[in-house]
Amino acid sequence: MSNPAVAKAYADIAAAVAVLTGVVNESGSDGLSAEGDPLRVLSEDCLDILTGAAAADAQMAGLKALTAVTYADTAQAAAPPEASVQAQEMAVTAEVACALTIGDRAAGSFLAVSHALTNTLPLTLAALQSGTLSWQHARVMADEAATLDRAGAAALEAHFLDPDAPGSASGCPAGEMPASRFRHRARTWRERHHAESIEKRHAKGVLDRRVEYVPDQDGMAWLTAYLPGDQAAAIWNRTTAVARGLQGPDEPRTLTQLRADVFAAALLRGGDQDSSGNQGSGGNQGSGGSAEGSNPGQVPPPRAGVLVTVPVFSLLGATEEPAMLDGYGPIPASMARDLVANGADSFYRVLVDPRDGAPLEIGRSSYRLSKAMRQWLRLRDGKCPFPGCSNNSLDNEADHILAWAKGGTTGVSNLGQPCPKHHRLRHTSAWRPTPATKNEPPGWISPSGRRYKSEHQDWEPPHWPHQPRPQEGSKEGSPRGHPDSHPDAARDPGFIHTGLSLGEDGLERFLHARA
Repeated sequence: MSNPAVAKAYADIAAAVAVLTGVVNESGSDGLSAEGDPLRVLSEDCLDILTGAAAADAQMAGLKALTAVTYADTAQAAAPPEASVQAQEMAVTAEVACALTIGDRAAGSFLAVSHALTNTLPLTLAALQSGTLSWQHARVMADEAATLDRAGAAALEAHFLDPDAPGSASGCPAGEMPASRFRHRARTWRERHHAESIEKRHAKGVLDRRVEYVPDQDGMAWLTAYLPGDQAAAIWNRTTAVARGLQGPDEPRTLTQLRADVFAAALLRGGDQDSSGNQGSGGNQGSGGSAEGSNPGQVPPPRAGVLVTVPVFSLLGATEEPAMLDGYGPIPASMARDLVANGADSFYRVLVDPRDGAPLEIGRSSYRLSKAMRQWLRLRDGKCPFPGCSNNSLDNEADHILAWAKGGTTGVSNLGQPCPKHHRLRHTSAWRPTPATKNEPPGWISPSGRRYKSEHQDWEPPHWPHQPRPQEGSKEGSPRGHPDSHPDAARDPGFIHTGLSLGEDGLERFLHARA
């Protein structure tokens, strides 16, 4: 290295890594001479090293991004005037690829994210440089902000990275959840706040629907489908329900293998009748029912239920605000209305309060868990509350945080809904959940005593409809819909009740009676 300061810095880094490696290999003297159980001390040291290494990786990624952009800008400034922009970009990408020993395509992607971080995402770059956000998280932020204008990108950053911003995300911080979970939350926010309506973007996406086939090694292949979200979610949930119905003590296949077999059988035998006379699993996309053709001679498994959380005014057609499809995310209002009106009986409508976005109460306290309480848990948690788990509520099991035998009650504040895997983990290891609330899922405490937060649902107040005022009338005979005829006209002049239906009248009285 030509710069002595750079060479010394990397020599110091190498020396620090050697010290940490010695601790892991039990050759360091500090860990073994400490008081207490040496194995416990070494275990704590390993967790500390892993935590520090994650922060150091993020800081190095921030350094790499800033350095790559600085190099690209310097090379562009030093390029001869007659050099084409395309040729210069190719040269810079090739140089970065060689320096990092990666391919040109990977280098181009790295440079694109680096430019986004340095030019439009300052909070993300700062979090990366401080070690609180990983490179994977930064890529997610850049991907989700790519189609937003500068103001939209700034609002996206502020929501997740600025705790003082109005309406900032609650629960587990962005950097403390896996990047895959952060992508889901960032995508949900982007869908709600994109300048172009989700209806228009969905209409464009539907035109790109397709099925792709890619041969793979060992006689295997990949078959993927790009479909509207409601169809894909229904297919996944139906396949899972049938696969779970096939599980048993004499079934050697895993749930993942069963899903694949059910999926193949449904497509290859759809519409045919099997030896039992049952109709093969066809393509009723909305139904969560069983695929009897792939399950001959057995009791059909239960239907797969999916929650569709619809803002009440969106359901009534007064706004076009997105709805939330359980296990997927935001969907167009038209899709939600279709699922509720014509959708299959496996879809359940959940109305939310127009004032704060919270679901209307559907639970109650009792010794046994009622169906309504299970639905409330699904609304509160959205998925398994274990940190980083993406298993949505279809597969999850209600569980008392404080056991009933130890004085625990059966209420949403003492209930979690871990997936089967983490339910077993809780009862077969020292992992234990922390207390929950009516609106927040439980966190978790590891065997080492470390506390990990769970994600929270990112509820937002729904949009109130903006309807034109009717023509002014005399106050003595004010027509229905005139501001003077509505009790909240003075308080909220932006909302005019037009009395479109008896249902809206009753809903409006119910909501304002609770205020």
